[in-house]
Amino acid sequence: MELSDPDERAALRRCQSGDAKAFGIIVRKYMKRAYFTALGIVGNHDDALDLSQEAFVRAYRAVNRFDLRQRFFTWYYRILRNLCLNHMRDRAKLVRLDHVATGSDHDGELSETQLADSSADPSILAERSESVENLWKAIARLRGEEREVFVLREIEGCSYVEIADRLGIPKGTVMSRLFAARSRLRKILGGLLR
Repeated sequence: MELSDPDERAALRRCQSGDAKAFGIIVRKYMKRAYFTALGIVGNHDDALDLSQEAFVRAYRAVNRFDLRQRFFTWYYRILRNLCLNHMRDRAKLVRLDHVATGSDHDGELSETQLADSSADPSILAERSESVENLWKAIARLRGEEREVFVLREIEGCSYVEIADRLGIPKGTVMSRLFAARSRLRKILGGLLR
């Protein structure tokens, strides 16, 4: 469902007046985009679902502080980003504690990608699945700032200006981080494919 900015503002205005159903319109508009944004940051299907939903809950609770002159997703993105970064920080602490406690050395698992055409040749499906998994593993190994810019540009298709606006950084910084992310990805993927 594609809302125009006036329709979106009207729904948000109703929501600020206490109409919870109006927020459902906003959630339906942005839920897929929110999920893929979270997936790009955390690299796990279940976590991305949980975090994007939790971010909507927090946005709803704070909707009275939302400035209707802003774009909703830019405001929501900050909430989602903070949740994802906190989740990753907490998860990293748990992995380190687990490593210390058990002496094991393992990374958190990335979710399997579901493929649309299940009737395809199993060897092609396996190869495609492995390629997608390698890409997500490589993205997960990028530095947080690089990964975020890469996901916003390459997965969400945001312009440099949109990314700069969302992250509150200059356009030149976006470009340099994206260049660094692409360079690191080439090196990481080269290592994974050997």
